[in-house]
Amino acid sequence: MFIDSHCHLDRLKLEEFDNNLDNVVNAALANNVNTLLCVSVTLEEFPSMVEKTAKYDNVWLTCGAHPLNQDDEINPEQLRELATNPRVVAIGETGLDYFYAPETKQVQLDSFRKHVRVANQLNKPLIIHTRDAQEDTLAILREEHAENVGGILHCFTESWEMAEQAIAMGFYISFSGIVTFKNASALREVAKKVPSDRFLIETDAPYLAPVPHRGKQNQPAYVVEVAKHLASIRGTSVAEIAKQSTDNFHRLFTQTKA
Repeated sequence: MFIDSHCHLDRLKLEEFDNNLDNVVNAALANNVNTLLCVSVTLEEFPSMVEKTAKYDNVWLTCGAHPLNQDDEINPEQLRELATNPRVVAIGETGLDYFYAPETKQVQLDSFRKHVRVANQLNKPLIIHTRDAQEDTLAILREEHAENVGGILHCFTESWEMAEQAIAMGFYISFSGIVTFKNASALREVAKKVPSDRFLIETDAPYLAPVPHRGKQNQPAYVVEVAKHLASIRGTSVAEIAKQSTDNFHRLFTQTKA
């Protein structure tokens, strides 16, 4: 059994699936991907995401505003209210992205702090997006006591030093299809080092389709390819990667375990 620990079902181009999300979920199930975490990127779109995924017992949700979606100042009261939905198991995705939007740094920092504070108030883990912002990301996690709730550094592409410090604060490191890319040798070295009880796998669908599906729209069924590459990198079996990542997910999100 596999778990896609980070996907955006509400952002898929469903015309490729006969305009039916059932086909996406069923394709995942056919590949033994039995649990999906659908991740929020704006508070405005959160109610629609809830509605689109309501019928699927194997789909869990997060609530938050992506650091690149910062047109409006985050309202922590609104975030807290929306995140009390019983299907919401985490706060985010939140974090910092200085690669694409360094000009919104101050807005991102303010939003990130508010997300961590709400996570602590609700005792829910965090889903962290970080790119070219290692120092500030770690500093805020420490200053706002994110170790109280832990969470995931998703779609990880940063250094082992950052991963090590995040792990020390109770965070998990999640690997996406990027780990299968030719130019990701540095990331594969990180993937070798992450302890077996601290890694997760994800698609970030519809983005970042793994080899051999490059150029296609990504989907949760493809998380198996991430597992295959991780098994090769770490010198273990695909079955062991599946078991370890599944156990790790349920340890972090205890309410998702049947």
